[in-house]
This record gives sequence, structure tokens and C-alpha cells, in this order.
Amino acid sequence: MKLLSVGLCAAAAVVALSAVGLHAETAASPTPAQIVKARQASLEMSAITYASLKQGAASGDVSKLGFPANALASWAAALPSLFPAGTAQGTAGLDTKAKAEIWSNRAGFEARAADYAAATAKLADLAKANDAAGFTAQLAVVKKSCDSCHSDFKAH
Repeated sequence: MKLLSVGLCAAAAVVALSAVGLHAETAASPTPAQIVKARQASLEMSAITYASLKQGAASGDVSKLGFPANALASWAAALPSLFPAGTAQGTAGLDTKAKAEIWSNRAGFEARAADYAAATAKLADLAKANDAAGFTAQLAVVKKSCDSCHSDFKAH
């Protein structure tokens, strides 16, 4: 249950990070280094959220997992925006594991991100419906989608 609480806090932070773009008109634009740090933190928080969802699913009552599942879906929808031009490895001394293929094969990257967004949106729907079996099965789809994108677009 402690991991679930951490996951809920992480999920809230992911949603907050996604909202940063809403204030872009009044705040200075983030630097490439800040964007890289934000996406690295967001990726870590999404991993924590996923782990808490997996742990929570073991209880059989997935209706309580709607908030973190929705947060993960919100993150997935925002993910491509955290990889703008000028934030690749080696650009202005940036340290990132994002492969150059994100920018050279943008259509492929965005397609993988869309698959991930669809998988997480379905996960949120299954939590809302309290479909424990469907939710558990969808967790595997989310993981596969995440891993698929990482295998092509993240250096290990």
C-alpha cells in the first residue's frame, strides 16, 4: 500500500508537469536542459506509477486505481511534446538517453507514443469499470507498448 501512495503522489506530479505548458505564455520558455530534466523525471514517475498500478491490481479492486491510471494516460498523451528539436544527446552538452531516431524518425516515434497513449487510456477505462481481469491484462499491453518504444528510441 505504501508503494500505491508513492504512485499516487507521482501520478499527481506527472499531471502537474503536463500542465507546465499551460503557463508557457506567462513564463519564460524552458531551456533544453530543463526539458530533458522534466522528461527524465516524468519517465521515472511513470515507472513508479506503473509499478503502483501493478501492485494495486493484485488486490482485485481496480476501481481505486482510476486516478493513477488517468495520470499515466495524461503523461502518455503529453510524452511527445517533451522531445522537441534541440533536446537530443550532445546538443548543448545535454545528457540524455533519447536516441537520435526520435527526431530522424519522428513519425515512427509519434506512432509508438500514440500506441502507448491508447494503451494507457484503455487502462484508465478499465479501472473506471472496475474490470480487474481486463485491467490486469491491459497492464501487460501497456508494458509491451512502453518497452517497444524504448527499444527503438531509448539508449540503454
